[in-house]
Amino acid sequence: MPRMSEPLSVGFLGCGQMATAIAGGLLSSQTATAESLRASGRSQAGRDAFAAATGVTPTTLSAVVVANSDVVVLAVKPKQILDLLDQVRDAWTPETLVISVAAGVSNAAMAERLPVGQPLVRVMPNTPCLVNAGASCFARHATATDEHAELTAAMLSPLGLVEEVEESLLDAVVGVSGSGPAYAYQIIEALSDGGVRQGLQRPLATRLAAQTLLGAAQMVLQTGKHPGELKDAVTSPGGTTIAALHALERGGLRGTLMNAVEAAAKRSRQMGKPKRPRRSG
Repeated sequence: MPRMSEPLSVGFLGCGQMATAIAGGLLSSQTATAESLRASGRSQAGRDAFAAATGVTPTTLSAVVVANSDVVVLAVKPKQILDLLDQVRDAWTPETLVISVAAGVSNAAMAERLPVGQPLVRVMPNTPCLVNAGASCFARHATATDEHAELTAAMLSPLGLVEEVEESLLDAVVGVSGSGPAYAYQIIEALSDGGVRQGLQRPLATRLAAQTLLGAAQMVLQTGKHPGELKDAVTSPGGTTIAALHALERGGLRGTLMNAVEAAAKRSRQMGKPKRPRRSG
């Protein structure tokens, strides 16, 4: 693998938001340069957006990107990824690290479409990677070494938190952090609605709600304290916070969020199962 002191040659198959976010992180951390990045995409609009954000001009020739990259990031839609791997199968070099960000497509399924022994890592990022505040977990295929894992972590760390997990846990990761931003957006919206109902102007209510979630998250990450301990620290006997927490308990907030994680993880497992061919007749 290339040394991290050198600009990393990374190719992106797909020019969507996640590819753009990862490329931006590589550029901002000086892990790569615009000259060392390559990309391909089917959509002209996607290629134009990637070029505008990164200074890298994408092509439509995925095999060329694969053949000239030390690391290739698979950033197309999950339903497209296996067909794409078939299309570029003959372009790989043995040392090229393959990193997939496609949800629900297992390492085993991708390995079947890659040359035997091709280093492979599967990543589950989330959309806050776009603002360098993401939470990403990755799982190695048996073909990936400790060095490949270190390189994957180094590539993703400019985008936020990075953790390595067993592949069997990636569905749970989807439930917590992959889909989690949507839960947070609904909570922010609901808090903002509550503020508006109490007389605040909408822009202020939304800023207060968003900053409050951001601050609470930073408290958890920076202090290392259990969320329950931090909650108790702002809950005075007979005060406003305990009255609000009582209302949340009556509404089933915690159980509802746990159910949401379970539903997303279950759906992720379903998406990862191979589809059975339809019976004729």
